[in-house]
Amino acid sequence: MMRLAMGLGIGLTFASPAAADCFADYKAKQDNPLRLHYGVAQVSDGNCSPGAAAGELGPRLAGDGWTLLTVLATFGPEGLDERKASAGAYFLRY
Repeated sequence: MMRLAMGLGIGLTFASPAAADCFADYKAKQDNPLRLHYGVAQVSDGNCSPGAAAGELGPRLAGDGWTLLTVLATFGPEGLDERKASAGAYFLRY
């Protein structure tokens, strides 16, 4: 019985998906007057490629009147620190 309980516990531990954070850095614009910004946003793990991240970020930005120009890259949490200063007010805003 003890072996069964331990086996189930170990199996459930390894069966749960690993939580991997995914982030994207992007460029966006507003018109009239023209405004540009560079930002960093968290995207869902299922959208952790530049093309998929664009599909997720576009509507988020559009809600505030921004148009997504491009997703530069997707990356994990290890890339956040080096991008924080460049993103400024748009660091994890969207």
